[in-house]
Amino acid sequence: MADGGELQLLGSWYSPYVIRAKVALGLKGLSYEFVEEDLSRKSDLLLKLNPVHRKVPVLVHGGRPVCESLVILQYVDETWAGTGTPLLPADAYDRAMARFWAAYVDDKFYKEWNRLFWSTTAEKAAEALGVVVPVVETLEQAFRECSKGKPFFGGDAVGLVDIALGSFVVWIRVVDEAAGVKLLDEAKFPALTAWAERFLAVDAVKEVMPDAGRLLEHYKGFLAKRSPPAGY
Repeated sequence: MADGGELQLLGSWYSPYVIRAKVALGLKGLSYEFVEEDLSRKSDLLLKLNPVHRKVPVLVHGGRPVCESLVILQYVDETWAGTGTPLLPADAYDRAMARFWAAYVDDKFYKEWNRLFWSTTAEKAAEALGVVVPVVETLEQAFRECSKGKPFFGGDAVGLVDIALGSFVVWIRVVDEAAGVKLLDEAKFPALTAWAERFLAVDAVKEVMPDAGRLLEHYKGFLAKRSPPAGY
């Protein structure tokens, strides 16, 4: 891997947002030190580097912190523009569309899928599935438009939107298994289902994606200790 120049990544192994940063750094071939954070007892370093949101991931480059996963992805792409795989298209309109759909993943998909994440009964899971399916229908259409018949949202190679949504793929499967549902149904979403398999097969993804079995145990333990937020 290339020398990124004093790169550190603060994160937690199970966080989809941290997975995003890891994938981006891998696609650029950058070496970095990973600092595992216990989010139940956040370190002084994390609170110092990200005093606003107090969350992971935080990328530290040359002593300076960059926070928020989508910001980190764009920072990495711009800082190492001539290295590895470009994460954003060269065309200005295509870049705008990539940013739009990456934001849609966080602003819309995650918000609705989170209801499924917190479902504790079959009835709640079925209700939550009905809410998130229309969002995935929109993403299915977005993939067809953005990919232009190629394997990824980013075209021939993984790009910003692939990483934004792809970081949730194993989590989606784990929550599906626990809830007894199937969100990425091949019959309903053939394009996204095939895309998910291609994404998981990318070397930079395989190297950092958490094991599904370990993630399932973590998820079950998490639900056992936590109560759903109000409204879930």
